[in-house]
Formats: sequence, C-alpha cells, structure tokens
Amino acid sequence: MAEIDEKVEENVKGKFYVDQNCIDCDLCRGVEPQVFTRSDENGYSFVFRQPETVEEFANAEDAKDMCPVDSIGNDG
Repeated sequence: MAEIDEKVEENVKGKFYVDQNCIDCDLCRGVEPQVFTRSDENGYSFVFRQPETVEEFANAEDAKDMCPVDSIGNDG
C-alpha cells in the first residue's frame, strides 16, 4: 500500500499521489497519461494533474490497483 508520508514532492495536491517506492514501470502513465507523468531527472512517476473526469478518475483507480509495487495512493 502506498505511504502518504513517502509521497514524492512533485505530486500535485489532491487525492491521488505516487510514493517513493515507484519503480518507473510506466504502467500508470500508459493507463492514464492525463494524470501521471515521469520525472526524467529522478526516474519515477508522479501525479501532475488530478483526475477531472469520471473516466480519468476510473483510470487512475485502475492504475492504482494494477501498480506492481503499490506506490499509487488515493487519500480521498
């Protein structure tokens, strides 16, 4: 499970976040590229925009559920 105390600082404020356990597998970015992006400098994903539509929210939840290291959280 993602740890809210370990979220990466690039995450925008809101329900979804990525923590420091991200292995940069690209799954979340492939599932919902409107919410997740990559930090090229640090080699991990983060939430650059919170979901705005029902579809984006559902896709972000799917990415969270599929994350192989459980580094995506939803504190809402």
